[in-house]
Amino acid sequence: MKTLKYFLLAMLVPLVLLSNDDRAPIKYNYMAKKEVQKFVNMMVKKYHFKRTYMVSVMKKAKLDRDTLARYTGRYKVGTTNGPWERYKAHVLNKDSLSKAKKFKKKYYSTLKKAERTYSVDMDYIVGFMGVESKFGEYTGDYNVLDALATLAFHPNRMKKFFKAEFKHLFLLSREKGYNITTLEGSFAGAMGCVQQVPSMARKHKSDFNKDGISDPWDVEDCIGSIANFMHKNKWRKGALVAVPATFKGKRYRGLKTGHRRTIAMSTILKHGIKPQGKFNESKAYLLKNRNSTHDDIWLGAKNFRVLTRYNNSTSYGMAIHLIAQSVK
Repeated sequence: MKTLKYFLLAMLVPLVLLSNDDRAPIKYNYMAKKEVQKFVNMMVKKYHFKRTYMVSVMKKAKLDRDTLARYTGRYKVGTTNGPWERYKAHVLNKDSLSKAKKFKKKYYSTLKKAERTYSVDMDYIVGFMGVESKFGEYTGDYNVLDALATLAFHPNRMKKFFKAEFKHLFLLSREKGYNITTLEGSFAGAMGCVQQVPSMARKHKSDFNKDGISDPWDVEDCIGSIANFMHKNKWRKGALVAVPATFKGKRYRGLKTGHRRTIAMSTILKHGIKPQGKFNESKAYLLKNRNSTHDDIWLGAKNFRVLTRYNNSTSYGMAIHLIAQSVK
C-alpha cells in the first residue's frame, strides 16, 4: 500500500526532485505548468506585477507533500478527524485553560477596548486566540508560499479556494512589503495569531494598537481583528451562545445535527432533548460532538454560528465557547 501511495504521488508530480524528509517541501518546476503560466499572465495584466518578479517567485516555490495530503483524503464537512477528546486534548487541556486566564489578565485593557469598540464579548476573543495560536505562541512553521502554491496548482478538494488565496498572498505581500518567500504560517497558508488566510488578512486587517501598521502577528492587532470579524458577522454582546443538553442513550441518532441549520425548539423537545440551562430562543442549532464512547449534545444560539463562520466546524466553535466559559 505504501509503495502504491508513492507511485501515485510520483505520477501526480513528475517534475519532482525527491527528498528523504517526508515533511520537507521539495523542488518542483511550477513554470512548466500551463495553469501557472496563465496565472502569472493574469497577475501581470490585471494587478500589474512585474513578470520577472512573478517568474522568480514561482521558481522558488516548492511542493509541500504534507500539505497536499491533508486535502486529498476523505473529509466530512463540519467535523474534525478523530473523536472530540482528541481535539479537546490539544486546546482545552489544563495548561491551555491556565494560559487563557493569564492572557485575559495581561491584555485586559486591550480586550476591554475591543469589547467596547465592537460590542462583542472579550471572553470569546480569548477563545479565538487560544484555539488559533495558543494565545500567540504558535503561529505555524510552514512556508506559506510553498503551501499555497501546492494547494493552488495540484488537484485537491479545495483547489479553487486556495488558488484565490494564492492571488491574495501576492497582493498582501505587496501591500505590506513582505518578502513573499519567507512568510510562515499553517499548512493551509493561514498566518498570525488568529491564523488568517491572505484574503482574511486583507479584509479584516486591524491596527488596533495605533502604531501605523496592521500586523497579523501582533497580539493587540489580532484582538482588534477578531473583534471586528465578530462584529461584522452580527455577534450579539451578552447574548446566549450554547447550552449543554441531555438525551437518552450514549449515541444520538435522531434529528439532523449541525451548525448550519436551525431546528424549532418545540421539535427538539418533542424528540427528548432537554437543555441543561436556560435557552430562551425559539430555534436552535442542534450540535453533536462525538467522543470515543458517547456523544455530547448542545443547543447553539445565533452567536454560535458566528464562531463557525471563521472555521466551518462544530468542534472549533465549541472549543472557543468552552475557553470563553473558563475565563469568565
